[in-house]
Amino acid sequence: MKGFIPKETSPFLVLLLLIAFVIGGAFVATFLYAVFGDMLFGVGMFELERALKNPTEFPQGRNAIMFYQGIVSICMFVLAPLLLIQSLGYDLGRYLNWKGRPMLGLVLLSGLLIIVIMPANSLIIYWNANMSLPEFMKTFEEWARQKEEYAAELTKLFAKFTTVPELLVGLLVIAVIPAIGEELLFRGVVQRQIQRWSGNGHVGIWVAAIAFSAIHVQFFGFVPRMVLGALFGYLYWWSGRISVPIVAHFVNNGFTVLLLYLYQTGRIEADIESSEPMPIYSVAMSVVLSAALLYYLYNEFMKLPLLQKREAEPEPAANLTDTSSSPDRMDDV
Repeated sequence: MKGFIPKETSPFLVLLLLIAFVIGGAFVATFLYAVFGDMLFGVGMFELERALKNPTEFPQGRNAIMFYQGIVSICMFVLAPLLLIQSLGYDLGRYLNWKGRPMLGLVLLSGLLIIVIMPANSLIIYWNANMSLPEFMKTFEEWARQKEEYAAELTKLFAKFTTVPELLVGLLVIAVIPAIGEELLFRGVVQRQIQRWSGNGHVGIWVAAIAFSAIHVQFFGFVPRMVLGALFGYLYWWSGRISVPIVAHFVNNGFTVLLLYLYQTGRIEADIESSEPMPIYSVAMSVVLSAALLYYLYNEFMKLPLLQKREAEPEPAANLTDTSSSPDRMDDV
């Protein structure tokens, strides 16, 4: 597909275009649900919120909401960034990947890192969930708590996995599609364009991580989600392969879905929905093992050969983003 938007378009305008493409994706998703939702589930577009609040009134309400969530994620987070990248005239493979394929073991280790870091992250989750804001921010705190309660209700509706088919649908809608879509959008476009704008890889990673966390509109879960977003960003920056943060993101969401299924079917006793921190010894072990894995992955990813210079961004200068030691080749990815 030949791009109709110049590659030289400023990063600011590219990000504005991304917002427009995402909003367009939301309209397309709404149209698709309006056409098929009522026909498939007997729940109209304007009945979705009622189905969420009164699930007994709509026997197919949960399936309808899962269907809507799936098509919204595909249209807004998968198709929108892909269409924008192609509209700019870039080859998708060459734009999203600028290094050789890593060994499968490194990709799997990136996923394992997400599991290993969970005990340490539980401490951040607990702190963020229980923080108190100053009196002058009371109105905001009340609003944020209401959003948390709404998200909790939505999670309760989604997270009822008592059969294997329900588990598979949950993995698709909650793990697979968001992992692909959110990484394409936030790491593939937002992070890359902020890096191009600022000339600094770290700025791109953290701005994208902040945007990634903010879009979930959960203030009392903002910090741990931002940390995860930054982790995905560094995995992408070091590896030069969009598949690496996608796998890590999938493991984060999919592992949670799997634990919920095991808990709800009585196979394990640990309540994954609890915000209580894990025991201090497991937190300490998590910190040590996570640091070791990060150091190992960084060194191994830095050895991967460059296939090309990064399109749409300057070469990094900071030590953690320096890949100048890798041979520079111009092969296709």
